[in-house]
Amino acid sequence: MSECLPPVAILAGGLGTRMRPTTEWVPKVLLPVAGEPFLGHQLHLLAQRGVSDVVLCCGYLAEQIARYAGDGSDFGLHLHYSRDGASPLGTGGALRHALPMLGEEFFVLYGDSYLEVDLAEVYCAFVQSGLPALMTTLLNRSRWGANNVRMRGGLVTQYGCDSSPGMEYIDYGLSLFRAEVFASWPDDAAFPLTEVQSMLAAGKRMAAFEVSQRFYEIGSPSGLAETEAYLRSQPRRLRETTP
Repeated sequence: MSECLPPVAILAGGLGTRMRPTTEWVPKVLLPVAGEPFLGHQLHLLAQRGVSDVVLCCGYLAEQIARYAGDGSDFGLHLHYSRDGASPLGTGGALRHALPMLGEEFFVLYGDSYLEVDLAEVYCAFVQSGLPALMTTLLNRSRWGANNVRMRGGLVTQYGCDSSPGMEYIDYGLSLFRAEVFASWPDDAAFPLTEVQSMLAAGKRMAAFEVSQRFYEIGSPSGLAETEAYLRSQPRRLRETTP
């Protein structure tokens, strides 16, 4: 199944406010980590996992991202760009805007996340669920941020930014969607992806796929330091090998 994985949308349009002042002149996805821009690590990993097509949803300093990543051939990928335009669209609006490039189903990955997960296994679970969305989750118990997911019977039954009693899981940072999920949202409107996910959870329309390995992220100074240490501990040939 890895030969027919759907495209991956990388949400890379944020301002990176928690990483200021560095992100005033460099987009967060291009922050140097373990000797190269973070986006390079993400793209190499996606290629290793069997992905062929990636859509970068860009906004802030998008031209720098395009200059660095180009058409994706240096990473063994076909890379496309969907730009917000004059005003930020938010994570949900950016995906709605990118639908013509993404097709009927697609992965969504945050631009500050490094996730060593078997994408083919996740996609298989998505297809078998028969649902229009799937969220990967991690038993967190407040180890890496606030818990924000409640699960039951293979479904995400509650999702929110604030932890509530009974929540022990966290959004791992990788999801799958069918395009129909965004069809009712107006194009070029700004809205967060979390709002879409919360509605799907409330309607029992989002499957849950539990992972066991922790995530790494560069959304905060402490997260960046942990990710730097982790990637430096990995053999470089493994980080950069592409199919």
